[in-house]
Amino acid sequence: MSESTARTVLVTGAAGGLGRAFAEGFAARGDRVAVADVNVEGARATAAALRDSGAQAQAFHVDVTDPASTTELAAGVAEFGNGSVDVVINNAAIYATVTRAPFEDIDPAEWDLVMGVNLKGPWLVTRAVSPYLSEGARVVNLSSATVYSGSADWAHYVASKGGVIALTRVLAKELGARNITVNAIAPGFTLTEASYGLMDNAESYGVDRGAIKRASQPEDIVGAALFLASPEAGYVTGQTMVVDGGRQFI
Repeated sequence: MSESTARTVLVTGAAGGLGRAFAEGFAARGDRVAVADVNVEGARATAAALRDSGAQAQAFHVDVTDPASTTELAAGVAEFGNGSVDVVINNAAIYATVTRAPFEDIDPAEWDLVMGVNLKGPWLVTRAVSPYLSEGARVVNLSSATVYSGSADWAHYVASKGGVIALTRVLAKELGARNITVNAIAPGFTLTEASYGLMDNAESYGVDRGAIKRASQPEDIVGAALFLASPEAGYVTGQTMVVDGGRQFI
């Protein structure tokens, strides 16, 4: 992809895990990637690795729960992108550190924290970036397949990710007049650093319940994002793509 046709892609939560995989996937396509995370050192490491591979990448600090921080991020990414932003991947989320407990025992402060990052975050980031979104831009929000299974003892996480699907539909309606699509991806359990830290049997967890008998890799989710951000998905909006190897219908 030439400099003139390279898109500017913002990926939040890109210091590691799935976010870093998204950044690598878009960079491999020739896009310039804005790597954003509250862990700015991790974001810098991701951006440096992308530049070492020949990509255009820049690291940004962001607290997705803070309107001022997201506003500053949006302006910086637009400057990096020569005035506009073409793709937004709202990936930043609290996941591995969320306490699992019956809904009666969830700390209200933790509930607010999870909602703030996982649901308020995509709203604030998209809100801040909206003035810079190019005609035909793509927004992809990360939900979770747990919304459909209703994972017990995880009410705050599941509810936050269900809210992402609802937010996606509203944003699709409101941004459609600008030919901007907004979709969500709902991954199943995927092998990232965070997932390995959750359990000893991460490699085999849930594999027997899937139509495809293997664990989900980050690349499986990246492929969905690349499609939803592509010209071929220009008439797909307000949708949620479940990427879980067929576990939900087994």
